[in-house]
Amino acid sequence: ILTSNLGSQYLANMDDGQKVADVEPQVMDVVRGHFRPEFLNRLDEIILFHRLAAEHMAPIVEIQVKRVQKLLKDRKIVLDLTDAAKRWLGRVGYDPVYGARPLKRAVQRYLQDPLADMLLGGQIPDGSTVKIDEGDGALNIVVA
Repeated sequence: ILTSNLGSQYLANMDDGQKVADVEPQVMDVVRGHFRPEFLNRLDEIILFHRLAAEHMAPIVEIQVKRVQKLLKDRKIVLDLTDAAKRWLGRVGYDPVYGARPLKRAVQRYLQDPLADMLLGGQIPDGSTVKIDEGDGALNIVVA
C-alpha cells in the first residue's frame, strides 16, 4: 500500500456531492507527471479516495485515544476524555487537504507529551484516573 497527496488540490476543491470520478483525470495527470511509467506499472491499482471531512474525525480520534489508553494500561492508569476533549482533538488534528494525518501529531503534542511530562514529574501515580476536558482552547488535564 502506498499513499500520496498528489493531486489532492483537485479533491480538496470538489463540491459537496461531486463524484471523485469527475476529478480523476486531473489527479492522474499529476500522478503521471510525478512518477515514471516504470514505477506506475509496478502498482497493482490506483484508488482515489473521497476527501476526509471534519465530521469523519470522531472514529479516528477514538482509535488514537485508545492507543494512548493502552500505553497507560500497564500502570493501571485510566484515561478518561470527555466528548468535548475528543471533538477538540478532532478539530485541531484535521486539515481539509491532509485529512486526519495531522491528528497523530496533535494527539502527541496535546495529550501524550503533557501526560509523559506529568508521569516523569510524579504527578500521575500508578492506578490513578486522568480526566481530560476541553477548556479555553486547550486540553485540561486533571488527575483524580
